[in-house]
Amino acid sequence: MQKTCLKTIATILSSFLLFSCSKEKSKTTISEVPKHHVIITYLTTGNKPKDSGTAEMLEKLNERLTKLVNAELVIYYIPWNNYQTNYNLKLAEKDGSIDLIGTATDWLDAWKNASLGNFLPLSDEMIQKYAPKTWESVSKEHWDVCRLNGDIYFFPEDNYTQWTNHGFMYRMDWAKEAGMNGVHSWEDLTKYLGYVKENKNIVPWDSNGASSTFHPEGYIQSKSDFIVADGITSTNMFGTKKSNMKKFYSPIYEGKELVDYAKLMREWNLSGFWPENVLTNNTGNIDNREEFCLGLTGVEQHHTQTWYTQVYKKLQKNVPGSDSGFFWFGEESKNVVYQTITHGAMAVSAASKHPERALMVYDLLRNDKECYELINYGIEGKQFKRNSSGLREPVEGSKGIVTNYWWGRNDNLEVRDTATAWDVFDNINAIYDQCKIDYPFSQIVWDLSKISSELDAVTNIYGQYMGNICYGQNAEPEEYVKEFRQKLKEAGIEKVMKEFQQQLDSFYSKQAGGKNR
Repeated sequence: MQKTCLKTIATILSSFLLFSCSKEKSKTTISEVPKHHVIITYLTTGNKPKDSGTAEMLEKLNERLTKLVNAELVIYYIPWNNYQTNYNLKLAEKDGSIDLIGTATDWLDAWKNASLGNFLPLSDEMIQKYAPKTWESVSKEHWDVCRLNGDIYFFPEDNYTQWTNHGFMYRMDWAKEAGMNGVHSWEDLTKYLGYVKENKNIVPWDSNGASSTFHPEGYIQSKSDFIVADGITSTNMFGTKKSNMKKFYSPIYEGKELVDYAKLMREWNLSGFWPENVLTNNTGNIDNREEFCLGLTGVEQHHTQTWYTQVYKKLQKNVPGSDSGFFWFGEESKNVVYQTITHGAMAVSAASKHPERALMVYDLLRNDKECYELINYGIEGKQFKRNSSGLREPVEGSKGIVTNYWWGRNDNLEVRDTATAWDVFDNINAIYDQCKIDYPFSQIVWDLSKISSELDAVTNIYGQYMGNICYGQNAEPEEYVKEFRQKLKEAGIEKVMKEFQQQLDSFYSKQAGGKNR
């Protein structure tokens, strides 16, 4: 649907659909509900739930959505297996089967899909009319982060505190047994894994290499001042250094950190820190995180947030006397970047048959207390309850929900839960606050059009080589990295970097001239 058509529809709808927005951000009233009922399909990444808990919640949620905007919500799941490819293919169909799309500029190709015409461009006036509370709550600066050629392409999750930087969770009690004051470097981590191997009769890291999120940038961020540039590839191959943010850079192609990393991973492999069949390892019904929480493996690699929300208390409950720590990537060099506000974002499909109503539904999911708690936590009294301290906890025996609503969470409506270690959350926040920088390139929309074929070729080479590098499968790591880099050169990585250097130069030139894109 073209923008001109949307403006015409908006004009017609305005004759019978009126919003009244109070100065209080917690109240939005609708003087007349639309007369025709519609179904709004929300696309998210994740496996479709098998139980009825989510369906029961949606029935309740849809009663309220019907009452307020005469719409109901259906969830379309993109399974985690090969999710990136299947996600992009579904968006490219543009067949009108989806309306709201969960997206991200750093891991779900948001700008690429916007450039391909898979997202609907939204005018300021359209958002003001159909998502007024969200419009009020997002600052001008944050809206500008979501613009391309003047139009807004998605809603930022800009009022939700989370840390999605990666690192290793480890057993603090075991580290102390090894005579260590925690794990604070890759050298410490190597020593710790060696202690686990020799003394605990378990696999130090029971990694499933086929689906692991383990990549070399964690080591590189720790050993240098590299900053990843979001929105180019999901492999985080490109960026700058904090010490020279005007020079485009790829530590995968340049520098010594990747060589050092490859050598260390070869050492880990020879030391037996993971299963021999790591690249095809399938642990069946139990994964490494569950094993870690049961005391059956020595480390788990994921987000800071996963540690303090899902793992910390669960480990202590399952293994009395245990404790866990978190070695965050970049700790050695105090190199941590606060995520972009579009790490989670919501877009409207360009082919949506009901874009205005989709905006109304999103506005309610993000800002209406009852809708928010339903989509995030389920039905109070059936699926969650509040304890005497006001903290949220599951109802015993209840079926949970799976909505993967990571695209519009709101600290103003969040209900803290009993599973999260909030003291740990506060402590790690204080540590990060001392050294974090905000993501510096949130207003750059990298243009991939001139080098798309080269970028695809480079990404394919990365996929062919990186599993072997990460898990030390090559006998001569230094030579293997040299071969890998030669293949990247042949695939056109230097042309890619030259193009992005020009775009970075243009960004700084506009900044110096006081211009906004």
